[in-house]
Order: sequence, then C-alpha cells, then structure tokens
Amino acid sequence: MKQTMHFERYQRQIILKELGPQGQQKLQQAKVLVIGAGGLGCPVLLYLAAAGLGTLGLVDHDVVSLTNLHRQVVYDMSDLGHSKAERAAQKLQRMNPDIEVQPHRVQLTSQNALELLHAYDLIVDATDNFPARYLINDACVLLGKPLVYGAVSSFEGQVAVFNYAGEGGERPVHYRDLFPVPPQAGEVANCEEAGVLGVLPGIIGSLQAAEVLKIITGIGQPLANRLQTVNLLTNDWNTWEITPHPQADAQRPKDAGAFRQTAYEQACGLLSVEEITAGEFSRLLSNRQAAIVDVREVGELPLLHEFPHLQLPLSQLPGSIPALCGDPVIVLCQSGKRSQQAARLLAEAFPQKKVYSLQGGVLGWKEYLHQQQGV
Repeated sequence: MKQTMHFERYQRQIILKELGPQGQQKLQQAKVLVIGAGGLGCPVLLYLAAAGLGTLGLVDHDVVSLTNLHRQVVYDMSDLGHSKAERAAQKLQRMNPDIEVQPHRVQLTSQNALELLHAYDLIVDATDNFPARYLINDACVLLGKPLVYGAVSSFEGQVAVFNYAGEGGERPVHYRDLFPVPPQAGEVANCEEAGVLGVLPGIIGSLQAAEVLKIITGIGQPLANRLQTVNLLTNDWNTWEITPHPQADAQRPKDAGAFRQTAYEQACGLLSVEEITAGEFSRLLSNRQAAIVDVREVGELPLLHEFPHLQLPLSQLPGSIPALCGDPVIVLCQSGKRSQQAARLLAEAFPQKKVYSLQGGVLGWKEYLHQQQGV
C-alpha cells in the first residue's frame, strides 16, 4: 500500500464529525475487491478511489465494447477493444495516486474465487448474471467476508449487504436467503436482453459505494439483512427486511472442496458450451460447411472481412434466431464472453448441430493471426 496520503484531498469528508481523521485512516487501511468493472462497477470504483480507499482490487476478464459506453462511465472511445480491468486500473491510479489499484484480468470461477477473495476485507458484487452472484455469495460465506450486492434491469435496481451482522449482532443473511433457488435459463432477462437506462447502474453503484464506506468506517446503518429497491419510472423507493430462509444453507457448498466442485452455470440451467481455440478456428475456416455467427453489435470494431459470416447481435436473441445452414456452428464475439451465452441459445435452438464458442473472441483470433505472421 502507498504510505503517503494527502489528507487535503479528503478534507470535505474528514470534517464530517461521524467520519473524521479516524475514519479516513480506516479507509486508507482497507482492502476492497470489486467484481465486475461494468455498469455497476464503474461508479463503485470511481467513488471508492476518490474517497481514498487504500487498496482497491477489480476483477473483470472482458474488454470494452461500444455498447458499454452509455453506462460504463470509466471508459471512452479510446478504450474500445481493450481490457476493462487494465484500463480502469490505469485511470483510477491516475485519478488518485494515494491508493493502490490491483487489476485481475481473469474470469472468476469456483477454482480461483477463494484465493482471490481471501486477500480482501470486503467484497462488492457488481456482476450481471446469476451464476456469478451465487458463486460470489458462497465464497464470501465460506471466507466470512461482508458482501455488498447490487443488481439492475430496465428501470429497476436493488442493493443489499450480505454476510454482515453489524453492531446489532443479528444473524447475518446471505444472497441465498433472498433467492434460495437459482432461476433457470430464460426465467429472468439480463440487461443484454431487457435493456437498462444508463443512469440506473450509476445510482445503484453509488449506493453500493456508500454501503462500503459505512461498513469500513463504522458509521450509519448499513443495509445488513435489508434489500433496498428503486424504480426510476415511478420514483418508488422501498426497503425490505430479509429473513433467514430454511433452504438457504442447505443449498450452498459447506467447505472449500465442495465449493470448487460446484458447477454454478449448470445450477442456473445453462448448458455447457464447448470452446475452440483460435488455431482450431483458423483450421475450420477452410471447412465451407461451418456456419460462423458474429454476435457483436453492429459497428463493433474490429470489423471482419476475412470470411463469410452472419451478423446476429446478442441483443436480438433469443427472439429472432434464423435458420442456420451449416454444421458446426461457430459463435464469436469480441472477447469470448457474449459468445458463450449466445452459443447456449443456439445450441438449444439447434440441438442436432454442434455449436462452439470461439475462445478469446475476435480479438484473440486477430492476435493469433499476428503471431502466426510474425508481426
């Protein structure tokens, strides 16, 4: 951690009698991990960095795309195609040299989650899918880490604090107390399917950041055992008490070994999709029988001119899946994340075909070509 802290930077919050110099010292000594550097993660990261949080970790394996920019306010046009974790870390570090920013350009899995989360005091869930939320929750329960949760869809958002008893000593609830049974695929639309008003994750992410600051400094009343919801269309705000659910603890893994064996995507009804490498994909291009589907949004860079393909943006699925003449079906996106989701939808629509997701996406394949050409 950086040893020098310029307290003049934080003078406006230090003069708050509830926080004071002691609270600022607690922030300087804290280590917080934000999982997801997207719509929710951007405001969380910006405000925690600005507040002088000593060590700020961020986990995201995705790259910046054009459709991110209306809500993911850390990034701009110059970041397109680049790692979210690395670009966000660079900007946060420039914004506040007092703090230490630790980017983790990895996909969080049951194999690496416990090791990653162990080094931090508090975890922020800024992800956008149910497998990740259950995985993060279960890891936090096993490690005894407080978890600040947020979620958005369309015009509605919610925030809560899990696995944190606070000063009242009440039994802390966790995410499975709220949702004991994971929803199956297609039951709940995500932002790519339902859309989201750009300011909504800014509001929910700011609330998440506020909960982090309250927990670390010990001020106010965190949303422990409570869920706060907002509907921007009606301006309705509600706070709900969360009580322990009898099935919650029975559903989660009881130890590290069981956690590492848990298949969270399958638990949420998601088919396992086989990936192919950039090298395998290049060899398959000579097979004129393959159907290649680009699920990026129209206009995303780099454009593909090297081979015939169908442009079918993920935002249009599953409502408009055309007939695909070809087998196998190879699905690609920018970095390999969206193609996994789209490949599952296509595998369900065409059970007789073999469906692959391109590992590393278009960017990984382009990099492979440069390496092969000795560039």
